[in-house]
Amino acid sequence: MDAHQVNRVRAKLALFVADVFASVPRKDQRAKGDCYLRGLMLDGRRKSVQAMALRLPDGNEQNLQQFVNQSTWDPVPVQRRIAQRMLPLIAPTAWVIDDVSVPKDGRMSVAVAPQYCGALGKRANCQVAVSVHAATDTASCPLQWRLFLPPQWASDTDRRSKTRIPPSVTHREKWRLALDMVDTLATWGMTPPVVVADAAYGTNAHFRAALSDRQLAYVLAVRADTTARAFDAKPVAPDRNGAVGCWPQPRYQGPASSLAALASGFGPDAFTSVTWRKGPRGELRSRFAAVRVRPAGKAVERPIRAAASAELGWWDGTLPDCRLLIEWPIDAEAPTDYWLSNLPANTPIADLVRLAKTRWRIEHDYRELKHGLGLDHFEGRSWPGWHHHITLVTAAHAFLTEQRLAPKVPTPVSPSTECSTPSRTS
Repeated sequence: MDAHQVNRVRAKLALFVADVFASVPRKDQRAKGDCYLRGLMLDGRRKSVQAMALRLPDGNEQNLQQFVNQSTWDPVPVQRRIAQRMLPLIAPTAWVIDDVSVPKDGRMSVAVAPQYCGALGKRANCQVAVSVHAATDTASCPLQWRLFLPPQWASDTDRRSKTRIPPSVTHREKWRLALDMVDTLATWGMTPPVVVADAAYGTNAHFRAALSDRQLAYVLAVRADTTARAFDAKPVAPDRNGAVGCWPQPRYQGPASSLAALASGFGPDAFTSVTWRKGPRGELRSRFAAVRVRPAGKAVERPIRAAASAELGWWDGTLPDCRLLIEWPIDAEAPTDYWLSNLPANTPIADLVRLAKTRWRIEHDYRELKHGLGLDHFEGRSWPGWHHHITLVTAAHAFLTEQRLAPKVPTPVSPSTECSTPSRTS
């Protein structure tokens, strides 16, 4: 937005700040929040504190630095209020779990470490944050963020002290951070219609099981080498040796197949053409098949066996089933993408496809958050500073989304300016 556009929405922004930042105790802090949001929304290549302060007529670099890096205001109530405003507005079809990386120099920025950096497509020095977004094809909004703390930071007391990481924060895998956010949102009375995530999360059987335990529906991308058995495969109990001892538990015969191997048994005729949305170049269409399978592997079987032993003392060896969605583009020699879903077996394949493809919206909004609102421009190094900045970026994104989705009220036409067709007399 240019300066004129920002000034046009100043009154609306003031009301938004008064509501979203109502938990911030001091009036001057809320005023700095208003100023910071205008700096994020105002046109400019760089959204660091120094650059924003130079662009804003009321910008004060020292005040903004103190507000983001040293101030003790709690970002969690602000995030909660944003979620409360945005969920009814967006009416999401799914919650999307994803992560975003920010390349960094040096080793003193909080949680920075050599790790896979999606922004660069390779291993590099970066920060990684996990996020949960409410999404539809028309809009999305981040609901929660968690900064991933690499293992080497867990016991590095010097860097933890300098970056002010709370003692309670330690290393947790990204999929566990995602579950933590879902649980936090549940305590706020917010439940996802469906959970969607990429293969980095969906391939993890523990993550899928945790969602099922929470009775949450999901459509999760998985890798082609994920193992499963055919839906009609039956476990067989070996013969009992002797008259004493425990009865052997049923087991499946032979090793489980990869999803790619299962998909290879379907010919092109088994796939249906599905259109899931309109893109800038026309309708997006591909070929899909949906079949019931039984995901396999020790991570799947052991929790089931343990639960059965605790509750019933016996497990019949049957793996739970789910839907496998397979994509085989018309110009590809073999299937290319796979998803697992625990939605009911009668869910139309078109609905599965639309949900599986929902992630495109998050990729689009990540670009806006990064390039338009300065998500990755924060130059501070502290844990509180990072969480303040990410909350302010989320607030700016939410405000702009509200303005974009707000009904457009036509400008009334004054009767004196209405055009009329003059009468003609003969």
